[in-house]
Amino acid sequence: MATTIHPSAIVDDGAQLGDGCRVWHFVHISAGARIGERCSFGQNVFVGNDVLIGSNVKIQNNVSVYDAVTLEDDVFCGPSLVFTNVYNPRAAVVRKDEYRRTLVKQGATLGANATIVCGTTVGRYAFVGAGAVVNRDVPDFALMVGVPARQIGWMSRFGERLALPLSSDVPLEARCPHTNDRYLLSGQQLQLIQP
Repeated sequence: MATTIHPSAIVDDGAQLGDGCRVWHFVHISAGARIGERCSFGQNVFVGNDVLIGSNVKIQNNVSVYDAVTLEDDVFCGPSLVFTNVYNPRAAVVRKDEYRRTLVKQGATLGANATIVCGTTVGRYAFVGAGAVVNRDVPDFALMVGVPARQIGWMSRFGERLALPLSSDVPLEARCPHTNDRYLLSGQQLQLIQP
């Protein structure tokens, strides 16, 4: 499958895009970016040099993926999502050597207008609600909302909320209503039990 690049987009020489990517209007992908297959970049997306993006990643309109950000496979970035890379920016102070790395793990969803503060890790298949501000690490499968983001539940790989408390002293099991995948909550960690 061929990669499609809109005539208004700028893909700098040296950028690596896998097969089947779609690059829409007014996108700018910097020379150092490394991007997997079947990714979609909505209107007005910017991708920096020190950025690694896996396969099947969807980045909606008006998102800037700055240096020091890694997005693993199957990540969804909602419209106008914000990444940062400097914790304490000042216009008059150069801090390019102080970038804090951000990692978004496989299958995570980052909602529209959410902010991911640099130096954090968003766990596998986590779900960050619209407008949330993530300023600390997010567990796998966690459902996060608010400012600052706090966990209010658990999500399945399919994107359905699971009927589980936030933590349990005894192991508890739940199933995704759509896929019937089984999940086990132990303490404050949720894991997928392969069917």
